[in-house]
Amino acid sequence: MSKRDEFIAFIDDLKSVSATITEEQRKGLLRRAVQQHDLSAADAVDILSASGLVIGTKENYFEVLGFAIEDFQNQSELSIISQVEAAHEKLYRESLNAGGRVRPDGKSEEQWRALLNQARDTLKDGQIRQAHIAMLQNDALPPTESFSEEAFIDPKTETTLSRTSEQDSMVLIPAGDFQMGSDDYDANVDEKPAHTVYVDAFYMDKCPVTNAQYKEFLDANPQWRNLGWFDYHLIFRKYRDTDYLKNWFKGKYPTGKADHPVNWVSWHAAMAYAKWVGKRLPTEAEWEKAARGGLVEQKYPWGNAIYARNANFDQRVGETTPVGKYPANEYGLCDIVGNVGEWCLDEWNIRFYQVSESRNPVSGGSIGSIINTLTKQKKPRVIRGGSWHSAEHEVRVSNRSFLPPWKTNSLTGFRCVKPVSS
Repeated sequence: MSKRDEFIAFIDDLKSVSATITEEQRKGLLRRAVQQHDLSAADAVDILSASGLVIGTKENYFEVLGFAIEDFQNQSELSIISQVEAAHEKLYRESLNAGGRVRPDGKSEEQWRALLNQARDTLKDGQIRQAHIAMLQNDALPPTESFSEEAFIDPKTETTLSRTSEQDSMVLIPAGDFQMGSDDYDANVDEKPAHTVYVDAFYMDKCPVTNAQYKEFLDANPQWRNLGWFDYHLIFRKYRDTDYLKNWFKGKYPTGKADHPVNWVSWHAAMAYAKWVGKRLPTEAEWEKAARGGLVEQKYPWGNAIYARNANFDQRVGETTPVGKYPANEYGLCDIVGNVGEWCLDEWNIRFYQVSESRNPVSGGSIGSIINTLTKQKKPRVIRGGSWHSAEHEVRVSNRSFLPPWKTNSLTGFRCVKPVSS
């Protein structure tokens, strides 16, 4: 697909959510055409002129059909569809009976019926309806150029959060050798062979990143909010799937779960958060060294056995639990296994242990190259630690799993690290 066709496809997706844009948004689209699609200003203007997009006030399709947004809260999709259809039929019939008069709002009855049809089609589709709500609440279309692939975080808001609470502190993981992987009879092929690895000293978050901490990131970087259908189809579809922050509502985490680990986050989202706080995701080797807590040839952070008192695993609780609820390992790390699995920096490679370096190994390039090309990373990334759902053998410190970098689920979160020198 040519750059011109990509821009036209972008406009077509935009029109499916709303045919009306503001003047500021029109300017943003023109800048996008020039800066990201290599079009001339004249070509961009011609495409927008031919697109059918209207510059003006946003239409509120709820009000068109005589509803308020709140009218559909806590209702089933079938109930919503029925109400929308009934309201549309009534207003459409009234318009047909009105003949050729001009309406008080200046529209012809034919134009009004076209608007009624657009309102009906928008409100009947759950995903498009949510995107429309986001637009009405000014969440969906900030200036378009702020969503360039390189703008993972807004440089105007980049900061390092003040770290004051004990729960949010970091612990020092000392430099040294450790045995990575496992040759045990129950180890998977990707865990073999066990091999000696040296890792430089680094700091690691004591606990996984929580919902409350992630909300601070979202508040400063609204491009990372969950915008549902609109988000997926128009802006960051490369970086997170439609389930991103699935359990959040209108930018708020689930009630009572401020201190639970954030989940439903992609690798790309975790990388963006880590960059914002001046940290990064751990390499797989860093993660395993930290998880072992200095113990040698043990399956779990506390020894060769694990019990319900040690961690949240095996669906015994049935969901995430507040971070720090269970005992820390010898390095002072809480929830290092169980609760949520944790994204690592590395690209997944089932045979990596057979070819990896013995000093600060990382799969898929150097630490710097992965961070500098994070928007181009498409291959699956490593996840470690198991989750609240994982069986006993899946929360062993040597166990490995993976997902594509844009995928999210209820089982995966993250914590961050930073080198001692920073």
